[in-house]
Amino acid sequence: MKEGIHLLFSYGTLQLENVQLENYGRTLRGERDRLIGYKIEKTKITDTTVLAKSQLDHHPIAVKSGNESDFLEGILFEITDTELRETDNYEVSEYHRILETFESGKKAWVYVAKNMKL
Repeated sequence: MKEGIHLLFSYGTLQLENVQLENYGRTLRGERDRLIGYKIEKTKITDTTVLAKSQLDHHPIAVKSGNESDFLEGILFEITDTELRETDNYEVSEYHRILETFESGKKAWVYVAKNMKL
């Protein structure tokens, strides 16, 4: 069965080459885009597997602000079904994956704060 292709927006550690190699066994290609109506906060990472991959104890986390002047800059990557599942495993419980529309008009998955409000 052929794997599907998804767009995934990264505004943080998934842009790091070492994280891509650890998660997917390859480096990803993508294009810059922006997500309107969100701000960046920080979340403390305690998961040892994630810490080993990113080597950072705080990760950025997107929080919906609802303000059209707020935006996140990042990269839209193409990934497979398997890679999307691997990304779900990489992201800690403070994040959840949603489908959003980006400044380019493209729809992509993005991991945002599960329980944070500005």
